[in-house]
Amino acid sequence: MATLAPGSGTLFRDMENPLVRIRRVSCCLFASATLLAQTVKNPPQPQPLPLPPPIVAPADRPYPGPVELTVDLSNLSARVIHVREHLPVDRAARELVLLYPEWIPGHHSPTGPISRVAGVVTSVDGKRVQWVRDQVNVFAFHVPLTAGAKSVDVEFDYLSPVRHAEGRIEISDAVADLEWNEVVLYPAGYFTRQIPFDVTLKLPDGWKYATALETASEEGSTVKFKTTTLNTLADSPLYAGSHFKRIDVSPSATDIVHLDVFADEDKNLAITAEELAAHKNLAAEADKLYASHHYNHYDLLLLLSEKVGGIGLEHHQSSENGVHANYFTDWSAGVLENDLLAHEYTHSWNGKFRRPADLWTPNYNIPMRDDLLWVYEGMTEYWGMILAARSGLRTPEETRGLFAHIAARFEVMPGRGWRPLVDTTNQPIVSQRRPVSFVSWQLPENYYDEGALIWLDADTKIRELTNGQKSLDDFAKAFLGIYNGSFVTVTYDLNDVAKILNTVAPYDWMTFLRERVYNLHPAVPEDGFTRGGYKLVYTDTEQPWYTKGAASFGYSDFTSSIGLAFSIPREGGPSDDSDDPKGMLEEVIWNGPAFKAGVTPDMRLVSVNGKEFSPEVLRDAILQAEASKQPLQLQFKRGNIYTTISLAYFDGLRVPSLQRVDAAPDRFDEILAPSKSPLPAF
Repeated sequence: MATLAPGSGTLFRDMENPLVRIRRVSCCLFASATLLAQTVKNPPQPQPLPLPPPIVAPADRPYPGPVELTVDLSNLSARVIHVREHLPVDRAARELVLLYPEWIPGHHSPTGPISRVAGVVTSVDGKRVQWVRDQVNVFAFHVPLTAGAKSVDVEFDYLSPVRHAEGRIEISDAVADLEWNEVVLYPAGYFTRQIPFDVTLKLPDGWKYATALETASEEGSTVKFKTTTLNTLADSPLYAGSHFKRIDVSPSATDIVHLDVFADEDKNLAITAEELAAHKNLAAEADKLYASHHYNHYDLLLLLSEKVGGIGLEHHQSSENGVHANYFTDWSAGVLENDLLAHEYTHSWNGKFRRPADLWTPNYNIPMRDDLLWVYEGMTEYWGMILAARSGLRTPEETRGLFAHIAARFEVMPGRGWRPLVDTTNQPIVSQRRPVSFVSWQLPENYYDEGALIWLDADTKIRELTNGQKSLDDFAKAFLGIYNGSFVTVTYDLNDVAKILNTVAPYDWMTFLRERVYNLHPAVPEDGFTRGGYKLVYTDTEQPWYTKGAASFGYSDFTSSIGLAFSIPREGGPSDDSDDPKGMLEEVIWNGPAFKAGVTPDMRLVSVNGKEFSPEVLRDAILQAEASKQPLQLQFKRGNIYTTISLAYFDGLRVPSLQRVDAAPDRFDEILAPSKSPLPAF
């Protein structure tokens, strides 16, 4: 309907102007929103969901019957290990929780390779039942049980790495490194020492094997082992392969030690009389040092391979060592790894028999605490180097030179100004042992080598305090040589270490250790050199044995001079022209000369003063710069960009070595000399 507007001749419509209507609607909506805000509460803040119940804690009680474990290692082409387990269960239980080992002794971190486990199938009394992975702990599998259930069967595949990007290669066509912790699921709620296992192993046809486990029977390629506990099983790796030699290096009829060698080819198994004598001396020198042993027999498992990855891992009754294929056939090239067997053998006493209290755990899924690794690993590093010298695995000159290189590296590590040594014991957990960008600034795992310097310091201090009547050898006997023949781990803490040191030579050992380990201590602990009759010096004189040893690892070291270390094609190693690492930076020293000039770890050195890079070319250029005072012209490649850096460095090669101080007692030489003690009678 239309009307006339009052006082006008125009027509006024009931439909108002659209803009006016929008304003009116907006006002209404605003009023409604205001009213709603006044009458409706804000939504509640989010709150966390409760965590699921924790996995049952381990208890020191027997598991009901042995677990039957069958491991099939015969599928070499796919590098797949098939696993079957039969587990009796408590008939009153309503659930079985199976754990995959997470915290592996010797790794000092949660490195259990759960990502390589596939095809998990579980059955209860022969009927398939679907497991459920724990919502929080991915290493735990819940298997529901029916009332009165008698047993659970499990099958799964362990997919061993086939490419280096996946992890260390463990299996080749010729050799295999089998770690039992990788191929087992075990019941939660029990100490590992209370879970018995019956183990059957299927090997490829014609293969031999070696392990600390006791064999029950062999039929063709099938091996059955005597019943053992899970803690012993997981601590007894097995090497197998088609090229094998067992060498008796027993120091006596009552101390049985074998060197079990597996190789890519038979030719790698050749061992000279001198090399054999050095390995026999190792077992004898260890007996003299520790005056005890804690095994029925010991197996030095040694893998010589360019196909299976190297490893050095400790076990109570065996080692687990993988080195380059030319370990025997080019002995001098392996000088940098010739203490590996001595290190891991020492762990039978230090680390396995004696262990930090907070590093011992009742099963493999309880977190470990690493704060005493400077004793566990640092002292073992020291004794490994000393035993290698005493036995002839290295010469005294080489050993002193390696100590010099250790100290020299620490002298260019500015990270010592912010991170105390004890905090580096957390590094295996912090980084999962992945590479870091700046070793000298981040200080990953300094407790090994710096620990060796500290224990040399302690050794020479004891000799000084007692006028040469006592030494760290006496501490080793008092600390590690107790309870001869016992397999039971004896734990310790820092107070125990200081107390036993004090019984050998009265001194304020707690302050000694705290200053060097727990306090911020930028000064490199070199007092062991001084008391030992030596001093650290730097010269332009090359050490051919060190240069060759580093080259055998594909490494060239200029960290003490320009602050760089490089990858180079490994001498004696397989060639791969498609992946030539020459000139790639292994390390850039933080605040070193090259770092200050703009060099970063992602670069590759292409040329030096216009010449293609090689370690020899760089050495010559550094010496020329020292004489001419002309900067080095270093061309680097980063991605597809080439950059030339002018490096004004004129201080020479700075090759570290220990120089004898004639007036000082020669304690270091005495430490490295073969022991004069007789072999102990066990």
